[in-house]
Amino acid sequence: MTNDPTGRALQLLSLLQTHRSWSGGELADRLEVSARTLRRDIDRLRTLGYEVEAAPGVAGGYRLAAGSHMPPLLLDDEEAVAIAVGLRAAAGASVAGIEDTSLRAMAKLEQVLPDHLRRRVSAVHGNVSHLRWRGDGPVVDPESLAVLAQGCRDQEQVRFDYQRRDGEDSRRLVEPHALVSAGRRWYLAAWDVRRDGWRTFRVDRLTDARLAGARFPVRPLPGGDAATYVADSLGSLPLPHTATLVADGALDDVRAALRWTDADLEAVDEGRTRVRLKAEGPGWLDTLVAMVATCFAVEVEGPDELRPRLALLADRLRAGLAAPA
Repeated sequence: MTNDPTGRALQLLSLLQTHRSWSGGELADRLEVSARTLRRDIDRLRTLGYEVEAAPGVAGGYRLAAGSHMPPLLLDDEEAVAIAVGLRAAAGASVAGIEDTSLRAMAKLEQVLPDHLRRRVSAVHGNVSHLRWRGDGPVVDPESLAVLAQGCRDQEQVRFDYQRRDGEDSRRLVEPHALVSAGRRWYLAAWDVRRDGWRTFRVDRLTDARLAGARFPVRPLPGGDAATYVADSLGSLPLPHTATLVADGALDDVRAALRWTDADLEAVDEGRTRVRLKAEGPGWLDTLVAMVATCFAVEVEGPDELRPRLALLADRLRAGLAAPA
């Protein structure tokens, strides 16, 4: 570690910005200095206006307190590039107001990037395209995301009002575990305190998220990780529209072709597979059936109301193919 006090103070500030709390021993080891030198460097940061809090005892340590002004962030090359790329990607996210906010932050960051980093960021942006979702999809409140993320990080309970799938409003007290982004939707995996069980919440359906002040111990999440748990939860939802088909293909071949769906598959014999599909609406269900039929010959087993809709879809396709070019 350098003996330059200024360089050491900058690295100390950078370390304090990466973790919520550090023990004195951890900081001294990272900086390769004595405890006495560490205390002098902490005092130096305080004289410069940084609010560094110190807690005594075995569980104590140092942390950078939230002040009235945001201190300058100290980023290495990889961190600066990661933030720049992330901000550009966030401009297309489904968070209310995030596009303009991300672009403003991006403009400020690129203005101060050194030339060699600006070239690296430009190379990434010039060779990566982001698929923008069209239409009016669900939009989440950035303040809600911030509160939920803070609850996940600090293991602090969160209260919010929630609208269930059936439209009924409820009030929830949860122990938030993790946020999961799936396309244009955000989900919260959390332990519902009053219902005494794990739940998945759509973030665009909750309002008035606020920290409850009570801490909680970490619980083991079903499935091992948040993404798996949310995927399993969504796959088990009782969607109102279903269809059952028999595809003219072996089970492994059908499974490989339909890996993009949550279809339930069952081997009928060596060359045929029963496919059960479900969807939120009839239009999307018809689309799923048509997509299966592009890969395999299919026999529709049910429901009966599906047949006339598919017949109409087939007639429209035939009419489109018969039209003169």
